[in-house]
Amino acid sequence: MLNFLIAFVFGTVAVVPLHLVYHLQLLYCGLISMVLFAVVYLLLARRTMNKVMALMHSAQHDVQANRFERAIATLQDGFKYAPWQFYVKGQINAQIGTLLYLKKDFAKAMPYLEKAFVKHWVAMSMLAVSYMKRNKPEKMAETFEKAATATRKEPFVWNLYAYCLDKIGQHEKALVTLQKGLKKTGGDERLEASITALEQGKRMKMEDYGDVWYQFHLEKTGALIKKQTKAAQGRRKMPRV
Repeated sequence: MLNFLIAFVFGTVAVVPLHLVYHLQLLYCGLISMVLFAVVYLLLARRTMNKVMALMHSAQHDVQANRFERAIATLQDGFKYAPWQFYVKGQINAQIGTLLYLKKDFAKAMPYLEKAFVKHWVAMSMLAVSYMKRNKPEKMAETFEKAATATRKEPFVWNLYAYCLDKIGQHEKALVTLQKGLKKTGGDERLEASITALEQGKRMKMEDYGDVWYQFHLEKTGALIKKQTKAAQGRRKMPRV
C-alpha cells in the first residue's frame, strides 16, 4: 500500500519537469510515468517481501525445532510490514493461524484463520473445518468454495470439502463436489477413488494423503496411533524371497 503510493507519487512527479521544461508531449510523459511507477513499485515490493520471507524462513526453522511459540512471535513481528505491501497481513495471519491449529489451539487459531489470505488453501481449509466443528455448515461450505475457487487445481481441497460434507450428512452434495473437483483438476486418481467409495457407501480413504490429511486433526487420536503403529510394523517386516 505505502509502496504503491510512493511509486505512484514518484512516477507522477518525476515527469513534471519533462513537460514543463522540455515541453515533452503529455502522451510520452504518461508512458514514462507508467514505466517509472512500475519499476519503482516492483523494487519496493521486492524489498518488503524479502524481509517478510526472511521472517517466515526463521519461523520455519523454529517450527522444525519444535519452538512453536517463538515461531509465532517471529511471524507477529512481520505485521509491521503490512502497511507497506498488499496481502502481507493476510499471509502472516494464515501462517500464524495454521501453526496454532497444528498445536490444536483451535480457539486462538480462529481469528487468524478468519483473516487469512484466501489463496492460502491450507489456512482456508482449516477455517472451513473449524466452522464444521462449530456446527456452521453454511460458513463451512462458503469457505471451502473460496478455497476451491482460489486453488481449483488442488485435488486435496475438493476431497476434504467432500469429506466434510459427507460427515455432516450431505452425501449427495459430497458426490457433486467430487465430480466438480474431478473436472476442475483435469482428473485425479484419489478423487476418482473417493467417488467410487461414496457411491458404494464406503468411507473415503483420506489417510492416503498422509501428513497433509493428518494436520487437520479429523482422525481420532486412538485410530491415528493404531494406523501409525500398523504402518511402522509393516515397514519392519522382512521382504519375502
